[in-house]
Amino acid sequence: MTQPFVDPCGRGVIEAEPCPRELRREIPTRRRRVVLAACVLASSMAFIDGSVLTVALPKLRVALGADLASVQWVINSYLLALAALTLIGGALADAYGKARMLSIGCVLFGVASAGCAVAPSLGWLIGARVLQGIAAALLTPASLALIGATYPKNERAGAIGVWAAASALTSAAGPVFGGWLTDSFGWQAIFWINPPLAVVTIALLWLSAPPDPQEPRQFDVVGAGLVASALAALTWALSQIGRGEPRAATPPDMTTVAVGVFGLAGLGVYVLWERVSAHPMTPPRLAENRVFVGLNAATLLIYAGLSIMFFLLPFDLVDRRGLSPTSAGLVLLPFTLAVGLLSQFFGGLADRFGAGLMLVVGAGGASIAYVWMAVAQDASLIFGVIAPQTLLGMAFAVLVAPLTSSVMSSVPKSDEGLASGINNAASRVAQLAGVALAAGLGTLSSGYRFGLFAAAAVSAAGAVTTAFEFPPRSMSRRNS
Repeated sequence: MTQPFVDPCGRGVIEAEPCPRELRREIPTRRRRVVLAACVLASSMAFIDGSVLTVALPKLRVALGADLASVQWVINSYLLALAALTLIGGALADAYGKARMLSIGCVLFGVASAGCAVAPSLGWLIGARVLQGIAAALLTPASLALIGATYPKNERAGAIGVWAAASALTSAAGPVFGGWLTDSFGWQAIFWINPPLAVVTIALLWLSAPPDPQEPRQFDVVGAGLVASALAALTWALSQIGRGEPRAATPPDMTTVAVGVFGLAGLGVYVLWERVSAHPMTPPRLAENRVFVGLNAATLLIYAGLSIMFFLLPFDLVDRRGLSPTSAGLVLLPFTLAVGLLSQFFGGLADRFGAGLMLVVGAGGASIAYVWMAVAQDASLIFGVIAPQTLLGMAFAVLVAPLTSSVMSSVPKSDEGLASGINNAASRVAQLAGVALAAGLGTLSSGYRFGLFAAAAVSAAGAVTTAFEFPPRSMSRRNS
């Protein structure tokens, strides 16, 4: 992940699970706490890897001799696998057991992380990152669902609070810790964090995870293949923006256009396939829900803007301003602390003023922050980066909780888990597109400013989408 906080609808995945007490599957409190610790460790393992990698990218690029368009695949190879497979990962957890799939995901993630750490070349690293993404697609939905399947509904608020607090702590510490590891031991050190965490998580699950009933499920393998190939084509085409003079390894412009058209056509075929598939990843009934579709469109736009900024900012801090990776991580603290400390407060205001209004204000505030960073690129660090980062953190604190509640309110209760998973997948697709676009724009003269203006534009489009599609009052009502 490139965003230094968890996906917007993680809480929704937890809340959507049936109550184990009602199903007579409740386990003792002590075992529940151990399971919660394992799930938090697993989620943090997948999450911290992305947040610490953000500040290590400049050093990694130099060490491997890669350009921006190539190094972006270190992030996007992971995101591509995660975005394409996360819904299937959730279905696998239902079919074969949440604890079992979480354990398998942890094993694979630990092995893939070790592969990243010993990578001798960029190609090797990208391949290992694909395996990490596949592992994250297994362990992320399984860990969230296992929390819901372990805790009765009347005790979930406390469990979600622990999970959210751990996420906030990881958000704040991840970039700083990653910068320190990079400065002290090299970029490879950030990947050695995960194998020990994977071992501890598996041990805790083996000791305390409850028996998990399995549900017969079939999987939309064709749909997953279609969306993965289409997203890969679009990502590659976006990353070619601003490439230098044609070289042997650089395809001509018409090739880039053709690949982009292929990607768009692939998404069209995916939509058609989902209408005829017996087990669609995105059921047509959700595609016909205007509010749900609009919320996911807004998610795509808002999170794409954030990903553009977070891909470009570390290169500006390290390469142009001369900061160390540790110092660059500290610069990100205002954003992460604002999101972590203020989200609950602004989430309460959404009940009073309407989630739609909060989404518009949050996305609009993010757009202003990006413009501020662009026009103040040559200003002091405090005025040009830290102050707008604080505004950006407040803007996302305003919109994250209302986005979750709005997605959950836009569908019947029976579809809440699926809707949450789809919205999380949308945020990952947004990161995928945002990083690819940022990598292309970053190679242009004044690419940092162009990228931030692009981030501002897509965030403003997210605000407009929300304003036109979702009147504030309607956003606070459940459609069930």
